[in-house]
Amino acid sequence: MPTITRDRTDEETIITAIRKTLTATAVVGAVLAGSAACGTVEQISAGQKLDQAFDKLGKEKTISFELDLDTDAQSLKALDAQSNPEPGEEIPDEVADLLSDAKISVTAQSKKPIDESGEKDLVGMAMKVRAHGGDIVEYRVIGDYTYIRSDAELLGKAMGAPVPSAEDLPPEASGLKKALDGEWVKINTKEMAETTAEPGTEPEPTLDARTQKQLLDALRKTVAREVDFETADGEDGAERITATAPFRTLIGELLDEMRPLAKKLPPGMELPTDGDLKEIPDAEVTADFTLKNGDLSEVHVDLAELAENAEVKKLGLVVRMTEGQTLTAPAGATELDIEEMLGGFGAAMMGAEGFSEEDFGEEVVLPEEDFPADAA
Repeated sequence: MPTITRDRTDEETIITAIRKTLTATAVVGAVLAGSAACGTVEQISAGQKLDQAFDKLGKEKTISFELDLDTDAQSLKALDAQSNPEPGEEIPDEVADLLSDAKISVTAQSKKPIDESGEKDLVGMAMKVRAHGGDIVEYRVIGDYTYIRSDAELLGKAMGAPVPSAEDLPPEASGLKKALDGEWVKINTKEMAETTAEPGTEPEPTLDARTQKQLLDALRKTVAREVDFETADGEDGAERITATAPFRTLIGELLDEMRPLAKKLPPGMELPTDGDLKEIPDAEVTADFTLKNGDLSEVHVDLAELAENAEVKKLGLVVRMTEGQTLTAPAGATELDIEEMLGGFGAAMMGAEGFSEEDFGEEVVLPEEDFPADAA
């Protein structure tokens, strides 16, 4: 009869979370690279200037930027309430405060120019989350390893939930203790991916370079037809270009351009239907681009109108370009054994939550019919 131990459950949960974090950062890099390749219509001067700024950005092999959710905790709580969460599932005050204060720094380094790069061309990536006056978590993916460090105490305060302490870990989990103490640790990225993968599954497919270019061309055509531009002088000699478009119309036109490519998209990237679009507000969305000496320095997208909620006073996304950083592997990082790490983390979580092994038994036994015939 097949069995699953508690450690295995912890393993799947934690590794899935790590993978989602890595994927999210890869998506951010891809979106920014996509923006760099999406030249705006050249029928007006503002469009030409944006086109040149994005083209220049796309020629870089290393790109760094900061993401900032321009909002407040009250607006996030109102937006959450609008989704009718189940009792007890509402966004906690601590999380709303964290999201409204957090800033995410991202760096992507490629062996090709960013606007020509796919996932396989990336040689390094890094992300750091800063909030409440400190760095909550930072990771870098360089070579064969993923490097991680975090401020466990600050993370616990920000999330409003206890984080396991080093004292909760078994003696053999010395590497994980260093992670909880804020030191750099490293994990073999390939081994982590293999641990995550379900038995018999193939690696998730990614967009090939040709399809990626076709999608960017579709976005270019849509922007050219649907977006209006205005230009004005900004502070310190900067130039501000404002782009405005009705959101549902813009998305609908973009999807029409993308549908011929639908069969080339990886699983999980299915396009919304016309019925889905009816649920999207058609309010106008505004994006402000700041140029300094012809270089793109900041993008601010105002999303408050999309909420269609008078209590959502402030909701925007800010992307600030920063000087490209050369990524290096942190010196002295302690390598973690994945199985040891997961076992230690599971023990720490049980200790932090007041559970013991007796509360669960040594293993959880599941009925055989819950598994496919070849799972045994």
